[in-house]
Amino acid sequence: MSSLHFTIIQTALFWEDKDANLDMLAQKIRNISEPTEIIVLPEMFNTGFSMQPEKMGETIDGPTVDWMRRLSVEKKAILTGSLIIEENGKYFNRLIWMLPTGQFGFYDKRHLFAFAGEDEQYTAGNKRLIASVKGWKINLQICYDLRFPVWARQQLNNAAESEDNNKEYDVLLYVANWPEKRNHAWKTLLTARAIENQCFTIGVNRVGLDGNNIAHSGDSMVVGPLGEVLYHCAHDEDVFHIRLQKEEVNNTRVNFPFWKDADDFTIL
Repeated sequence: MSSLHFTIIQTALFWEDKDANLDMLAQKIRNISEPTEIIVLPEMFNTGFSMQPEKMGETIDGPTVDWMRRLSVEKKAILTGSLIIEENGKYFNRLIWMLPTGQFGFYDKRHLFAFAGEDEQYTAGNKRLIASVKGWKINLQICYDLRFPVWARQQLNNAAESEDNNKEYDVLLYVANWPEKRNHAWKTLLTARAIENQCFTIGVNRVGLDGNNIAHSGDSMVVGPLGEVLYHCAHDEDVFHIRLQKEEVNNTRVNFPFWKDADDFTIL
């Protein structure tokens, strides 16, 4: 069965200092010696969770996306994480899915964190992005999206009538700047999303204090389709590699076909 290699980079970030963050992350990426196919960075990896998009934002053809392209080509791996993108006078918290060919897809954060005023500075996305890699499908989401299960929920699409129980996706991936004071919710919801969607769930968070003196404990995790924690790291910086097996997802869905009893629905 197909396997997929992920590298998770849990790191502190320099507050609103793009050059320092890109230099630091480039060094971590170039130091990866293990085989990898997907390298995951936190939310707003080049600035921290900034509410100054006019100052920190870039266009899609700006220096950070170009940096992602160069590193992805150099490592021959997909590179993903979110940053502030300006488009037609609007600002988006945009996840870039950069392929080693130089092509990319993107996902704009759907649920903006009003508690911190994100909804006043950014425009919400309205489309999910499910990427395809080696026969795997990966649902890409950002931080606060984690609290809204409908946005992540597997849609049946007549899957109950399909002998191969083919689903929308196999991996649910969140990049985040999730505060330590709410880390219990982060860990609980990552596990819940894995169980209810019978998929691998990966959450990649930052560590350290940001410019608003908000602490982040990381607590990056990889959770299996039965809710088993395959990786968890709190407080420390870490570059972690994991190989996921497609067979584990398939076996879970065959042996525990709870998806057949799920409610049918459509996201408009």
